[in-house]
Amino acid sequence: MRFSIVETGEEVVTKHRPVVLITSNNEKELPDAVLRRCISYYIEFPDVPLMRKIIGVHHPHLDAKLLDQVLIKFYWLREQNELRKKPSTSELIDWISALLRSGISMDKVEARIPFVGALLTKEQDIDALTQYDAKGGRYPKSWQELGPRYNQ
Repeated sequence: MRFSIVETGEEVVTKHRPVVLITSNNEKELPDAVLRRCISYYIEFPDVPLMRKIIGVHHPHLDAKLLDQVLIKFYWLREQNELRKKPSTSELIDWISALLRSGISMDKVEARIPFVGALLTKEQDIDALTQYDAKGGRYPKSWQELGPRYNQ
């Protein structure tokens, strides 16, 4: 048995046929009977360079300036403590698709977070961002505004 990891181009070949369940334990608890039969492995969330590679697989011709802006907004959103569910990689890829299909201008992407419903899936989270907007909240436009952790 073998499988490929599309984003990294790796291929994994097994000697014995495994039974694999991949899940996030952030959403709900798994029963003890399942956990006893599991080997847990923590996969760290992708840093910016790895995320650029992942996006490159799904959107190979994405403009570099647009890529920077979506990543700046995405990582800023993930740092907001008010959010119940932080946006994931798959939501980022879907958001980029929505932006590209809409033909939205770079100015709008720099100033706000258009089509936020593609990134945030909980009504409470969308409401929190709407309140941020209503209070005149400002979105980062550069890596420096995110702080030293993200300085590119």
